[in-house]
Parts: sequence; C-alpha cells; structure tokens
Amino acid sequence: MSIRTPLARARGLGSAKDGVAHWWAQRITAVALVPLTLWLVVSIAARAGAGHEAVLAWLSSPVAAVAVVLFLGTLFYHSQLGLQVVVEDYVHSEWLKLATLVVLQFAHIVVAAAAIFAVLWMALT
Repeated sequence: MSIRTPLARARGLGSAKDGVAHWWAQRITAVALVPLTLWLVVSIAARAGAGHEAVLAWLSSPVAAVAVVLFLGTLFYHSQLGLQVVVEDYVHSEWLKLATLVVLQFAHIVVAAAAIFAVLWMALT
C-alpha cells in the first residue's frame, strides 16, 4: 500500500500539451485541402483531351505550379498526421510503434519531395 495521494501518483502523467496542436494541424490541413483539391480537379478536367504540351504549358505558369506544390505539401503533411494517429492508437508494441512512425515519416518526406521535384521539373523545363 502506497502512502502517496492520487494526485501525487497522477502528476507527470497528464497531457504533454501536444495533442491539441496535432488536432488543429489536421483540421487546418483538411480545410486547406478542400479548395486546393477543387481547384486541381477543375483545372485538370478543363484540360481533358489536351495534349502533353498544353498540360506542360499550364503547369509552367507560376500560379499553377505554386498551387500544385501547395496541394502536394498539404496533402502529404495531412496524410502523415492522420497515419500517425492511427499508429499511435492501434499499434501497442512500443518498439513497433516507434519504428512504424519513423518509417512513415521518412516515406512521407521522400515521396513528397519526389512529387514536388517532379512538378518543379515540369514547370521549369
């Protein structure tokens, strides 16, 4: 039997004050993805049947290139935030949880960088 009070046992086990920032980041990226996705879908639909050169000319405009890069960055960040929550909630082994989070973080960074590089390559050549 411990002589510590319930408050003393609970101290240090409370909120790390990180969950609210994570929650807000998910909501903000979700809201940002709505207009970006709508813009991208409409822009691509407007070029349906257009040739490769027409699409490259569209992507070469600064507005289109910046918007696609913003879309990709926001999309991959939102995806990483969501998968992090899934792993934290459903993977119970601490070493597996940590390994999965590291691999997911690395994969998101690599794929996002490759996608953004591809857009910039097409826009600048």
